[in-house]
Amino acid sequence: MSGEVKHVAPIEVDERLAALLANASAVRAIASAVEGTLGPKGLNCMLVDRLGDVTVTNDGSTILSKIDVSHPAARMVINTAKAQEVEVGDGTTTTTILANALIAEGVSHASRGVPVTRIIEGMRAGLARAVAVLREKSVAISDLDDPVLRQVAIIAGREQEDLADLALEAARLLGAEKLREEAFRLAEWVVAKEGAQSQVLPGLVIEKERLSRQMPREVKPARILVVDDALEPEEVEEEALGTEAGFQRYLALREAFREDLQRLVGLGVRVVVVHKGVDSLAEEILTEAGVMVVRRVSSRDIAAIAEHTGARPIKRHGLRKEASDLRKAVGRARRVYEDERLEHLRILGGRGAPAATMLVGAATAAVKEERQRIAQDAASAVQQAVRGGIVAGGGAAELSAIPEVERVREQLSGMAAYGADCVIEALRRPLRQIVANAGFNPLEKLGDVLAARAAGNRDSLGIDCDTGQVADMMAAGVVDATTVKVYAIEAAGEIAEAILRINTIIRKREESVAPLPGAATSKQAP
Repeated sequence: MSGEVKHVAPIEVDERLAALLANASAVRAIASAVEGTLGPKGLNCMLVDRLGDVTVTNDGSTILSKIDVSHPAARMVINTAKAQEVEVGDGTTTTTILANALIAEGVSHASRGVPVTRIIEGMRAGLARAVAVLREKSVAISDLDDPVLRQVAIIAGREQEDLADLALEAARLLGAEKLREEAFRLAEWVVAKEGAQSQVLPGLVIEKERLSRQMPREVKPARILVVDDALEPEEVEEEALGTEAGFQRYLALREAFREDLQRLVGLGVRVVVVHKGVDSLAEEILTEAGVMVVRRVSSRDIAAIAEHTGARPIKRHGLRKEASDLRKAVGRARRVYEDERLEHLRILGGRGAPAATMLVGAATAAVKEERQRIAQDAASAVQQAVRGGIVAGGGAAELSAIPEVERVREQLSGMAAYGADCVIEALRRPLRQIVANAGFNPLEKLGDVLAARAAGNRDSLGIDCDTGQVADMMAAGVVDATTVKVYAIEAAGEIAEAILRINTIIRKREESVAPLPGAATSKQAP
């Protein structure tokens, strides 16, 4: 009959939503593993592997990287969090909580008949406005001596002031220009050692030891040659060695190599850093000359040593250069020495770019790993604050964006408004979770903050987790790096959209591997 309304059977609705519901449940499970660690009162998570080894931490990134999951949606969230850790070094827990809220709210609306495409449309608009608001409210850090920068380090460093001070000292030693370099990551220069004294070293710590105990343990001042290759003579093909001419060439090359090494000694080179292996002849000659040799140094460390000492890395054939050219490749440092107890090399006071290494001491291996993670978080937060400024912490920054997202919602047409509602609810979650972890009623405290904001027109208000009272987060020094907050919102939006778009989950068939050309594919009959 014309005009008849056909109702979709519940079983069909369930089938269409099955993928969404399954994925939302998986994301919720991941979020529940880390949400209890958020805020100053957050608790730890114990990770136990199949051998019984235990890791105790409240670092969201560590928990997500070590958690054992098989669900594909959960893996998507974890991979997004890992990408955030690489990019900005902090905020993975916030990203996971925001993503979970966006997905949960999106699934709730979809289950009531709202098209997913319209939800995503409104979600995009709301998230874009939230990010813009945070950038508008960001306060720039113009001076590394600004006291608020220490607060950033303390909050990211889970209130361990000694580690926060290390991060701040390292940042000041390097300078703002170095911290703003795109490829530089201060957190990569955190080294933790059992029994070490926590300090910032004005140079580099290389996890290597000198090639021989007969070589000097300390050189100061030090002329340094960096060989981005093997320290070996040119090779002669094995077939050629069987001939008289080939053997004579082999002897000539080794003699030339000996002369090259002696020329290095004559130039005053007392430290040689090598990317690959070292020939026995080089070890013998340089040991007798009192030269310290370090081999199999990583490419990352090779680059850092060259930058810090002002050296120009050379290849093995570069040893044949004239003495005047080699002299230009030599770097300098105030002191190079091996710490035999901690089993690493220190290169301090290079004449090139400034360098700083945060050496974190600890009593045990388990404590060492956790202190290193905390120091890395503090270092990352300081660097990101210098790069992009700060906003109010404690969930206050996210709440400050809600009024603007509500205005966006009013301008959206039709069901897209439900997507903006997802964003509004997600922006409330960080403060609610922080308050819940502090032992207060999250709904009650959220209401107190929203009422105080409406009355006083201050958008930096949050909850003091010690007293449960409304407080100005900026005035209290509870601040976060803007780039961390922005990245968390953007990453959460991306993963939420990707998961909400999944309509069907299908197991892939196993791909057969094509045989190599010429390989036998079956046993031939005689």
